[in-house]
Amino acid sequence: MELEERIAAVKEQIAAAARAAGRNPEEITLCAATKVQSEDTIRRAIAAGIGVCGENRVQELNAHLEEGAYQGAEVHFIGHLQRNKVKYVVGRVSLIQSVAGEELLALIEKQAAKLGIVQDILIEVNIGAEETKSGATPEQAHHLAELAGQMEHIRLRGLMAIPPAAAQEGENRRFFAEMRRLFVDMAGKKYDNESTMDILSMGMSRDFGDAIAEGATLVRIGTGLFGPRPANRAQG
Repeated sequence: MELEERIAAVKEQIAAAARAAGRNPEEITLCAATKVQSEDTIRRAIAAGIGVCGENRVQELNAHLEEGAYQGAEVHFIGHLQRNKVKYVVGRVSLIQSVAGEELLALIEKQAAKLGIVQDILIEVNIGAEETKSGATPEQAHHLAELAGQMEHIRLRGLMAIPPAAAQEGENRRFFAEMRRLFVDMAGKKYDNESTMDILSMGMSRDFGDAIAEGATLVRIGTGLFGPRPANRAQG
């Protein structure tokens, strides 16, 4: 399949999953994970209807921004954000999906204040309690939300998670369900009067259908759109 055909197919699969769950397909945002993709590929994807691009690496993000590759789409940062690279991301993306600690939260607030902006973020939750993955525990997520609610230059929009890799179809569904319960609980607490928790980012190429069934409002898809990733071109 050509890229344009894969994008159309994935969009239809998302819509079908939403309808099967009794949801409106318009509730689901498709974030194209553009890690290691070229500027030309990103431009083709946006021309074919991609409205949100998600980058994992700061170096690639900034290179693509300088080339104007994302024109016509929102950009999210979806990878692990190192503390020394916060200044290269805050204010350059509409949403940082991977905030998992107090120090990172404070650095984002400091940089956003310096720029005179409000930065939208998601709290990343390590819902499978995996030692090899970053992310807050559910208890820590509540604490981070309280801290974010006290910061003038951060707006908490919701939660993000990458559950454990599933050996069989459907194995991740319980983690998606746990994330949905946490999301509803935290949204109900209203940690401040400004933020609106309306984004639950979970589900990727292999499991986005289950994520949608359990309440995802944003899915991050790379391989399903672009095929197997090409060799890495950059680090960061």
